[in-house]
Amino acid sequence: MTIEEAQQTVDKWITSTGIRYFNELTNTAILMEEVGEVARIMSRKYGEQSFKKSDEEVNLGEEMADVMFVLICLANQTGINLTEAFEKNLIKKSIRDADRHKNNRKINP
Repeated sequence: MTIEEAQQTVDKWITSTGIRYFNELTNTAILMEEVGEVARIMSRKYGEQSFKKSDEEVNLGEEMADVMFVLICLANQTGINLTEAFEKNLIKKSIRDADRHKNNRKINP
């Protein structure tokens, strides 16, 4: 599925099953909640925190997909074509960071 197809699929789901989009501020708050859930898993799986009983059945991929879904909702609501935005972002990073990471002694000793 392309990013454009994902945007169309989410829009179709929202307007049929979801009835309508939550407003942008509500979706921003939901996005932060979902990112927090990803952070919780990361800190327990890869960091120093231990899992709580309630966290043992969580699925990192599902939580990342939740983040993606709400981000796509926000893009749809605000008229952002994520394919174009992502392509421009990669070009910007490629120019800005052409030598930055090669010369970073912290990651490339």
